[in-house]
Amino acid sequence: MLRSDALWWTTLLTAGIACLITFLAKGGLNLESMTTTEIVLTLASGLAVAVAVALTPAGRSLVQGPKHGLWPVGLLLAFAALSGLSVVWSVQPDVSWQDANGLLAYGAVFGAAVALVRLAPDRWPAVLGGLALAAVLVCSYALASKVFPGTLVSANTQANIYARLEEPYGYWNAIGLTAAMGAICCMWLGARRTGHALLNALAYPAMGILGVTLMLAYSRGALAALAIGLALWFCMVPLRLRGAAVLIVGGLGAGAVVGWDFSRHVLTTDNIPLAQRATAGHQLGVLLLVMVLLLTLAGIAIGFITGRRAPSRVTRTRAGATLLALIVLALVGFAGALAHSHRGFTGSISHAVDALTNPNAKPPPNTPGRLTAVASVRARYWKQALQVFDAHPVAGAGAGGYETASLRYRTVLLEVKHAHGFVVQTLADLGAIGLVLALALLLAWMAAAGRVTHPFNRRWTSWRAWLDVRAGARPGWHSLDEHNLAQRDLARYTPERIGMLSMLCLVVVFGVHSFVDWTWYVPGDACVALFCAGWLAGRGSLSASATGAASAARVPRSLRDVPPMRVGVAVAALIAALLAAWSQWQPQRSVDASQQALAALSTNPRAALAKAQTAVSRDPLSAQALITLATVQQDAGEPALAKATLQRAVRLQPSNPQAWLALARYDLASEPAVALKELQAAIYLNPESIAPEAIAPPYPNPESVEIYNDYVQALRSTGTASAVGSAATSASARRGPAAPAARRAALRRHAPRPLQTRAPRAAG
Repeated sequence: MLRSDALWWTTLLTAGIACLITFLAKGGLNLESMTTTEIVLTLASGLAVAVAVALTPAGRSLVQGPKHGLWPVGLLLAFAALSGLSVVWSVQPDVSWQDANGLLAYGAVFGAAVALVRLAPDRWPAVLGGLALAAVLVCSYALASKVFPGTLVSANTQANIYARLEEPYGYWNAIGLTAAMGAICCMWLGARRTGHALLNALAYPAMGILGVTLMLAYSRGALAALAIGLALWFCMVPLRLRGAAVLIVGGLGAGAVVGWDFSRHVLTTDNIPLAQRATAGHQLGVLLLVMVLLLTLAGIAIGFITGRRAPSRVTRTRAGATLLALIVLALVGFAGALAHSHRGFTGSISHAVDALTNPNAKPPPNTPGRLTAVASVRARYWKQALQVFDAHPVAGAGAGGYETASLRYRTVLLEVKHAHGFVVQTLADLGAIGLVLALALLLAWMAAAGRVTHPFNRRWTSWRAWLDVRAGARPGWHSLDEHNLAQRDLARYTPERIGMLSMLCLVVVFGVHSFVDWTWYVPGDACVALFCAGWLAGRGSLSASATGAASAARVPRSLRDVPPMRVGVAVAALIAALLAAWSQWQPQRSVDASQQALAALSTNPRAALAKAQTAVSRDPLSAQALITLATVQQDAGEPALAKATLQRAVRLQPSNPQAWLALARYDLASEPAVALKELQAAIYLNPESIAPEAIAPPYPNPESVEIYNDYVQALRSTGTASAVGSAATSASARRGPAAPAARRAALRRHAPRPLQTRAPRAAG
C-alpha cells in the first residue's frame, strides 16, 4: 500500500509540472518560449527515462521485462523523424525543423510516461489528482483575468479586447480544452469510492470552475469533445450515479454563474472599455466565490449522506432510470424543436451540415450565441489543406508547410498557421506517408491501452491467434469470460482500472478536439494527453498474477546492482536527450544572432557581418537568416554578395513568397524588368497579397499596399504601366528612382523583425 505522503508530493509535483508547461509555453506560437519548453521537456524526460531504466525492477523493466508501450514510442519517434526528414522537400524547411523539434519533445514526454509507469505504477492517483489540480489552477487564472482585467494581463492585450476567455494560452479553444480534460479528472475524483472524503468533495467546486471556464471560452469544439468523453466515461465506468452527482451539481452551480455572465453586455461583447469590464468582472468574482463555497458544502453533504448509508439497489435503479428518461426526453424535445422549425427536421440537419462544410459560410461572432451556431471557418482551412495534399499527395508540403503552401489557394485575406485539424494538417504536411504512419501509431496505442483498460469488458486477442485460425482460433475483440479465472481477474473494476478508464477518456477528449483544432501544437494541453497516453501504453495488464510477479521483483539498491545493459540504455537515453535539446536550440540561437546583427549594423558593421553569418550557420534552412545576411552585406558595400545571398534564399525556399519579395525589392531600383518577374512569382504564390480588400481603405494592409506599389513601380519602369490601367494611379505611395543608399534602407526596412513568433495567431 502506497503511503499517503508519497502521493501528496507526487500529486503536487505533477500539478506543478503541468502548470509550468502551460505558463511557459502559452499558446505554442512564440519561438523563444517554445524552445525553452522543448529543451526542458526533452532533458527532463531523458533523465526520467534513464532513472526509470536503472531503478525499475527486472520484472517491469523496459530492458528485461515486457515490452509494453515500445511500439507506440517507436512509431511516435518515427513520426518525428519523418517530420525532420521532410526538410529535404519542404516548402519552408526551417519551419519543418522546428516542427520536428516539437515532436521530439512530445515523444520524450510519451516515452517518459511509459518508463515511469513501470517504475511507480501505483502512483496513478497522483497523476490524475495532479492533472485535476493543474486544470483548476489554470482555469482559475483564466477566470481571474476577467475578474481583474488590466491587472493580471496588460490593458492593451487581446485578453481585454475580446470577451472570450483565452488566458494563459492566448487562444480560447486551448483553455476550453484544458477545462474539458480537467472535467474528466474531476469525474474520477468525485465518483471514486476510495480516497479522503474531503478531497472527493472538492471535485464539486472544481467541476463548477471548469464548467464556467468552458462556457466563457465559447469553445464549441471543447464542449463537443467533453460530451463525447463523458458519454464514453458513463458507458465504461460503473460509478454512474456518483459521476452524475458530480456532473449535475457542478453543472448547476456553473450554469447559474454562466447565465448571469451571458446576461451582461459588458462581459459578452468585444471592445468594451476596461473600466466598465472591470466593474462587471469584480461582480463575476463575487459570484464565483459564492459558487465555490456552495458547491463545496454540497460536495461535503453528499459525501456525508452517501457515506453513512449507501443507496440501495432499488434506489440506484430508480435514479438511473430517471436520468436515462431525462436524457431521452431531452433528445425527443430537441428533435421536436427541429421538426417544428421553418426548415423542418431534415431541412435543419441538412442546413447544419452545409453550414459546417461550406468553405464560404459566414463564421459566427464572438458572442455566447456561437455556442449554438454550426458555421465555422474550419471548412475553409480544411479545403485549403486538401488542395495542398492534392498538389503533394505522397509526402506533403513538409512538416509545418501548410502555412506557406496554403497561401496559393486562399480566396480571402485570412492568415492562418494551422489547418485546424490533425488529419488534414497531416495530409497537407506529410501526405499519405504521414497519415499511414499516424494511423499505425493510433492502432498500436489502442492495442497497448486496451491491455490495461479492457473497455466495455472486452479484449483483443493476441496477434498470434491469426496464425491459428485453421485450428479454430477466433481472433478479434471478444468479451471477457468471467468463468475463466485469469479473465475474471481482468474484469474486476478495481480502483486502478477505473483510474485507467478515466485516463482513456481524457485522451479521447484530446483526440476528438485535435480532430477539429490545432491544440496538438499547444504544449500545455498536448503534454497532459501524451503523458496519460504513455502511462496507459506502458502499464500492461492489471491482472493479479502480473501485478504480484512485478511486486516480487527486486529493486536495485545501488548502481553496482544495475545490469550493464540497463546502464547502457540509460546512458543512451541521456545522450539522445542532449542531442535532441541541441537541435531544438539552434533555430532560436539563429534568431538571436540575427537580432544582434541588425542591432550592430549601424555601430559595428564587421561584428554585424560576423553575427549574420553565424545566424546562417546555426540555421542554414532559414530564409530569414539569409535575408538578414544580405541586409548586412549590402550595408557593408557588397551588393554582389547581397544579391547572391538573396538568390540563395529563393533557391532554398522557392515556394515562399517572402524570399521572392526580398529579392524583388533589391532588384527594383537597378533591374526593374527582373524585379517584375520576381514580384509576379511572389504574387502567384500568394495571390491575396494584393487583393482589393487588402489595399482598399479604410483598413488597408501595409504590407499588401507596399507589394502593390512595388508592382506598379516595376510595371512603370519597364514601360508596361498600361497593364495596370487606372489602378496604378490609385497607388497610395509613390517611389522615385532609388539610389544605392535608398536600396540599402529598403533592405534594412524589410529585414526580418525580431522573429519572436513562428507565425501570426491563428483564427478559429
